[in-house]
This record gives sequence, structure tokens and C-alpha cells, in this order.
Amino acid sequence: MAGAEPRLRRLRSVGTDLSVRLASAVVMVLVAGGALWLGGWVWLGLCGLAALGVLWEWNRIVRAFAAGPLAEIAWLFGGACYVGGAALAMAMVRNGALGPDAGAGGYGPLEVLVSFLLPVIAVDVGAYFAGRMIGGPKIAPAISPSKTWAGLGGGAVAASLVAIANEALDFGPGGAMPGVSGSGIALAVFAGMLIAVIAQSGDFFESWMKRRAGLKDSSGLIPGHGGLFDRLDGFIAVFFVLFLVALLPAYLG
Repeated sequence: MAGAEPRLRRLRSVGTDLSVRLASAVVMVLVAGGALWLGGWVWLGLCGLAALGVLWEWNRIVRAFAAGPLAEIAWLFGGACYVGGAALAMAMVRNGALGPDAGAGGYGPLEVLVSFLLPVIAVDVGAYFAGRMIGGPKIAPAISPSKTWAGLGGGAVAASLVAIANEALDFGPGGAMPGVSGSGIALAVFAGMLIAVIAQSGDFFESWMKRRAGLKDSSGLIPGHGGLFDRLDGFIAVFFVLFLVALLPAYLG
């Protein structure tokens, strides 16, 4: 009976942690979903606030490992470009599509969700379950001990399935008839694999920064989840690449 009491306390602690994580997740989904649905200044404001929060955490991490003022300034400038570019792309896909000539309408909330957000979410979900169920060799245990090649494959499969569903149901703008061709499936699979690699790279990058700083979480802003950077690292990487390949050239050219 002596060992039952500590075990019961651990179970209660786990239950409390799960409750906190679930409550925080529900709040995040409601806030983000509401802003996505409303679009306009509401979505722009959410993207801006999220970017400011991530930059605050970025600066907090950098100050823990930067070797001198010049290195810290360089890191802070890089963070402003990285996070700011991703936030701009995230705002533009909803409010103004991509590029200065794309018009002011942007994509609808369902199109943004299925074409841009769900694939990244699918990477996290697929990687988590594949990593837990299959396990196997680690990708970079010195940086992120829990990430496996099986998890990366699972994330790529999950993102590809979302991309195929998007292609088949024609959620993206411009199409008239639902359906998917062989080339469409190939393109969707390639997109899913690319999104998985980029999102996981963003995850690894943040993990590497935290490990250098000796931190477990980017902050404690979100109860049960750590910080905004912890939750948005994959999104930031994907949208920053989107900013580089679709938005920046249009504005510069």
C-alpha cells in the first residue's frame, strides 16, 4: 500500500496536466478559428500578436546563448526577418492572397484551413503517432531525442493525404470541378512531403535554439503547452518558405 499513494498522486498529476492542456488547446482553436473566419483586421491582428509573442520568446532564448552584443543583435535581426516574413505570409493568404497583384480578397477561411493550416497540423499528428507506434532510428537525438525517421514519414503521409483530399474536393480557388488526376495526386504527395520536411526542420531549429540556451520550453505563455514558439515552430517555417518563394519575389520584381 505504501507504493500506491505516490502512484495515485502521479495519476492525479497526469490527469490535471491533460485537463490543462486540453483547456488551453480548446481556447487556442476557438481564438484562431474565430479570427480565421472573420478575416480582415481580426486575422491581421492575431497574426501580428502571435508574431510579437514569438519574437519575445525568440529574444528570451537568444539572450541565454548569444556570445556578445553583436551576435545577439544579428540573431534578433534574423528573428525579425524569419518570424515577420512568416506572419506576413500568414496574413496575406487570408486577407490578400499572395503577391501585390493578387487582389484584396484573399482566400476564404475554409481554403486557408485546408490548403495551408491542416497540412502542417497533419505533419505533427502523423509524426506523433508514427513515432510512437513504429519508433526506430532517431533523426538527430542530440537536438530532439523524440524525433524519428518513422515520425517524419508518418507526418509526410498525413500531410499528403490532406493535400490529396484538398485536390480531390477542389477547396482551392480557381477550379470548377471536383476531382483529382494522376498528376494531381503526384503533386499532392510531393507537396505533403515538402511540407513535412519544412515543418520538421522548423521544429528542429527551435529545439536546437532551446538546447543551446538550456531551456525546455520557449516560455510558459500557454498553460500545459509551453510557449507560442513551441506551438508555431512548424507553421513559421512553412509560411516563411511561402514568403520567400511566393510573396517576396512578387514584391521585389
